[in-house]
Amino acid sequence: MTAVVDKTWFGHPRGLTILFLTNMWELFSYYGMRVLLVYYMTKQLLFAQEKASLIYGTYTAMAYFTPILGGMIADRYLGKRNAVVIGGTIMAIGHFVMTFEPMFYLALATIALGNGLFLPSLPSQINDLYAADDPRRGRAYNVYYVGLNIGGFMAPLVCGTLGEVYGWHYGFGAAGIGMFIGLLVYVFGRGYLPPEPPRTRPPADAAPGRQDRRLWWLLLGVGIAATIFRGAYEQIGNTLPLWIDGSVERASAGFVIPMTWFQSLNPLLVISMTPLLLLHWRRRAERGSDTSPALRMAIGALIVAVAYVLLAVVAGVHGDARVGWPWLVAFFVILTFGELYILPTGLGLFAKLAPPRLGATTVASWFLAVFSGSLLAGLVGTLWSTMSHAGFFLLLAALAVLAAALLWRLDRPIRTLP
Repeated sequence: MTAVVDKTWFGHPRGLTILFLTNMWELFSYYGMRVLLVYYMTKQLLFAQEKASLIYGTYTAMAYFTPILGGMIADRYLGKRNAVVIGGTIMAIGHFVMTFEPMFYLALATIALGNGLFLPSLPSQINDLYAADDPRRGRAYNVYYVGLNIGGFMAPLVCGTLGEVYGWHYGFGAAGIGMFIGLLVYVFGRGYLPPEPPRTRPPADAAPGRQDRRLWWLLLGVGIAATIFRGAYEQIGNTLPLWIDGSVERASAGFVIPMTWFQSLNPLLVISMTPLLLLHWRRRAERGSDTSPALRMAIGALIVAVAYVLLAVVAGVHGDARVGWPWLVAFFVILTFGELYILPTGLGLFAKLAPPRLGATTVASWFLAVFSGSLLAGLVGTLWSTMSHAGFFLLLAALAVLAAALLWRLDRPIRTLP
């Protein structure tokens, strides 16, 4: 497909800015609701921790399972643009429904359904903004990741503060407004986006060739590694908030830091650290020593393991005493550094290997790993009340190391793909 010829913003096609601004506001709504979810269930709905963990894991899993079907619907019937608009509208409705306590489960289901159309159809448009040999294309996903994390940074400060100070439902309502703003950005910026590819169904007798089957098996392997990794990573929205509430000393200079504010550290660090990493990777590429995607992901998983080992040591040393909040900041710095190696790289790898006219479907396959990883995170989170905090954090570190080992094993086969 011919890339869009366009003037640039920030050194990239203008369409990239439209896409990341749209997803920025979607992430604002998603993280704004997510940062409140466990607290809302345990403090307002009075759910037991184990039940809240399973609901959290199931919801986040379904939010990333529906994109599998949504990606196929977008590729074959609706088209990516229509899928983004329809999905975003459904999600905005779901966020507003969250403000009504009796409709809690219906709201979660509505958001997950809308996400199925929205999520795979947005980043799958990035590749079409660039020519196949454009060196900026590989870095575009990190640039995109920075843009959408601005929303993740704002969400706990806005939605979290409204929820903690004025009432949970005000935070959920703010998340719905964010989703609506994202829709407006996309609708008014569609002129900068690539044209829709033809929506054609594959012939009924079409069978994948040997190379195609090998590709999908390798993507499956990466997906399994990502699943294991997210079983540990997703605890930052599940059990980690409970540890912050009960074990972190949040008072500083006479001011008590709201629990939800700590959730802004991760996206803030993504924004600040990504330019330095991109510069480092670009210089390595210019010297011909760039790291392959799977190996880069393995390094990221190991770094995240180090972050959880740090928490295990801190929790073990302090016991029942509260931990100083700077330790939590150090944890987020290390975790985010590892995250930048693995998550945008994995999304870019799936988009790069996508067969023609199956862009949204292949990107949706990456979100299948997020689905299964979120389910795993929910199950792992049920152990929080039955283990010591130090033992639980060591378990998360072990999961990250296992993911790194699998990615390292897949590196050579992936590099031999044409």
